[in-house]
Amino acid sequence: MTERQTVSVVGLGKLGAPMVACLAEKGYSVIGVDVNPEAIRKVNEGLAPVQEPGLDEMLHRNRDRIRATADYNDAIAHSDVTFIIVPTPSDPNGHFSLKYILAAVAQIGAVLRHKERFHLVVITSTVMPGSTGNEICAALEAESGKRCGEGFGLCYSPEFIALGSVIHDMLYPDFILVGESDPKSGAILADIYRNLASNNPPVSHMNLVNAELAKISVNTFVTTKISYANMLGEICERIPGADIDVVTSAIGQDTRIGKKYLKGATGYGGPCFPRDNVAFGSLASSVGANAAIAEATDVINRRQAARIVSHLLPSLTPGVKVGILGLAYKPDTNVIEESQGIALAQELLSKGISIVVYDPLALENVRQVLGAQPEYAATAQDCVQRADVVVITTPSSVFKTLEPADLKSHNAARPKIMLDCWRVLDRDRFATVCEYRALGVG
Repeated sequence: MTERQTVSVVGLGKLGAPMVACLAEKGYSVIGVDVNPEAIRKVNEGLAPVQEPGLDEMLHRNRDRIRATADYNDAIAHSDVTFIIVPTPSDPNGHFSLKYILAAVAQIGAVLRHKERFHLVVITSTVMPGSTGNEICAALEAESGKRCGEGFGLCYSPEFIALGSVIHDMLYPDFILVGESDPKSGAILADIYRNLASNNPPVSHMNLVNAELAKISVNTFVTTKISYANMLGEICERIPGADIDVVTSAIGQDTRIGKKYLKGATGYGGPCFPRDNVAFGSLASSVGANAAIAEATDVINRRQAARIVSHLLPSLTPGVKVGILGLAYKPDTNVIEESQGIALAQELLSKGISIVVYDPLALENVRQVLGAQPEYAATAQDCVQRADVVVITTPSSVFKTLEPADLKSHNAARPKIMLDCWRVLDRDRFATVCEYRALGVG
């Protein structure tokens, strides 16, 4: 694909806006499409419509190759490939809803009906296996009056990224997954991704349903590793001398296991992992299969906030205030969906325990959920100084700047308690001024 060809991206949210920026960075002309006028305005001004490290700079740097619009006719008529990156919220059964994808597909198909050139449509949103080749394909054919693989191409190619590192993950993927309706469509998409990636990753071509299964399988396998490490951490806490980091560091060297995501700490959260695991179990049930591992993974994850509270309860005498450092679901993002810090805060508040909270990026979103119930600290140091018991729930680099002096209690008879869920602090240094506890250590 040459630099003169144009790509359109439907959805200018947490993944769509970074994809627009990355494609433009690699020389593509990109048209963003969204129903949100504010997102359109910001992209056209070279501003990030969502919070993501490096996005503002990349959009501004490539303003001459980017424009945004609400007009599908404009975007589809003037591009050759369209990526659809819109929300697929979970329905009551745990399946991913296609309502936003189908709304976009209806508009795209209507434009394709009058377009002579071959056009590739790429579904990037996470969908249930069977969705792309059936309901989505049927809707495109009905709206366009063309046959898939002839008048237009269809691919399923999800991103394997994490919020807070979206741009890096897009430019340096472990591999590229290409589910294709036909070889021509798969070749066009693979060419784009090879140009987009800076690390020459392997490309896996397959049919649509296998790609859909591969996507949801990757995420659920990762959640299994996380819950296994947390289960192991809980065991370590009950055995004197046991240390989760020592054990996982050893077993992670086995290439059959690997070190990634093998860190006993808090549970997983965010907009993908929890719901993907539930969807996987729901998928298995719908086809008469057993998903006991996925179900156990979810059960273990849901009890992590209560596990942390159980460590604190013996110390929570009347009048004690708990400080929570980390309310986003992970560092470098303001997203609090399924956040372990939020779950911990709600658990403590439900027991009538006073809390003070701090997060480098997410406090505005936290206020919308927790309201005026907690106190809000201005900095990590402020949070620590106002609390009697402190819990670190994310491995943010901001929290690593804490010094032992920050934990020094004004009451010599009652030192502060630090529960470091991610072991980000030097336990030897901090143990001299507070009662330092490390999650996962016996």
